[in-house]
Amino acid sequence: MNLKYLLLLFLSWASFSQNNDFPSAKVDSIVKRIQLPVIPSYQINILNLGAKGDSITDNKKVFDKAMALCKKNNGGTIIVPKGIYKINGPIHFVSNVNLKIEKGAKIKFSDNPKDYLPMVLTSWEGTMLYNYSPLIYANNCTNIAISGEGTIDGEGGKIWKTFKAKENEGKNRSREMNHNNVPLNERKFGEAYFLRPQMIQFLNCKNVLVENVRIENSPFWCLHFLKSESITVRGISYKSLNHNNDGIDPEYAKDVLIENVTFDNGDDNVAIKAGRDHEGRANTAIPSQNIVIRNCNFKGLHGIVIGSEMSAGVQNVFVENCKTAGYLKRGIYLKTNADRGGFIKNIFVRNIQLDEVEDCLYITANYHGEGKGYQSDISNVYFSNITCNKASESGIVIQGFPDKKIRNITLKNIEIKSAKNALSNENAENVLMTDVFIGQRASVPTAVSKP
Repeated sequence: MNLKYLLLLFLSWASFSQNNDFPSAKVDSIVKRIQLPVIPSYQINILNLGAKGDSITDNKKVFDKAMALCKKNNGGTIIVPKGIYKINGPIHFVSNVNLKIEKGAKIKFSDNPKDYLPMVLTSWEGTMLYNYSPLIYANNCTNIAISGEGTIDGEGGKIWKTFKAKENEGKNRSREMNHNNVPLNERKFGEAYFLRPQMIQFLNCKNVLVENVRIENSPFWCLHFLKSESITVRGISYKSLNHNNDGIDPEYAKDVLIENVTFDNGDDNVAIKAGRDHEGRANTAIPSQNIVIRNCNFKGLHGIVIGSEMSAGVQNVFVENCKTAGYLKRGIYLKTNADRGGFIKNIFVRNIQLDEVEDCLYITANYHGEGKGYQSDISNVYFSNITCNKASESGIVIQGFPDKKIRNITLKNIEIKSAKNALSNENAENVLMTDVFIGQRASVPTAVSKP
């Protein structure tokens, strides 16, 4: 290796090292660019349309009528006052609508799968297909909101929960269609395939707000932003502990602000995704990017996850000022494998307080040891000011491939007070550690004792 090349390598790494402090100006520019929905002044209270908040009466037709009236008036606010409103089927948004669920109000969805037919265009674990409608669904809408201090209950713990043990045929079929580039209009699922619907999904939407509501008991992922942009999620809370109850899943999403959220989920709190395998790699023009996560309380399986469905790429993610309210399996988790391809880059995480975890910081390009031929590019990841009381397994794990190394990882001001395994770092280059303590801090060396 000649001197000129070494000098260029050094200067390139020095430049990265000098400029990888948390880029607050970039965060500010993303947040400033995100637009809140603009909702017309028209309002309709569902009680005026004959709704009954008795937890028994089916209010599906009332909510459909309210949405139709908003559409006729070019948008407006649907007010859901105190009461428990059963709905046997989905709510489908139109543009320029705020669904305002007031304090003391609960929307309680049925758990009869037939109520969520006919099928709609959606996705399932990174593959676009037709399936049961999400319980709240918007497709190609602009300026839409779910607000208020009420609750949305997905009734996911009974019939929907039984689908988990029956989903393999449908799951494998969807992945084969993905790998074989089967036309979208032939990807029909629904009955007999047992793929659970998301609780709330926004597909191809812009200027979206979800604020202050409580989300409970989802059948599958709770809040899914798919191919959408200019998104604000703030002040919401969760109690959703069923299978695969991710809290928030941005997928092929951009310009996203997630703040002041209190998680309590049966799976990942925030899982950033960007499509699976062949289909994702064909959509590299729409990576998930420009995502800001701040001032959140984590509780569930993992805190922040990127992957494993990330084949179109994930970049420019900024996480700060978050803490745990209970146990997490992993604190920050970047995961991909050799089936995915794509990239994970420009990830900045700072000011995180973790209590007890299995693994604190985990970056792997070999998730489940699966796949071949499409190794992902993981680079430019910056962790700073992170504390953790206990890691029952590993403090820090970095796993690349010999011929596709993880690059440019910075660890600064990290303290993990207890860990079974402190550090596992393989097939990575340019890993910079500054003020990293795992286990008891070493003091000054002791003097040699005289006999």
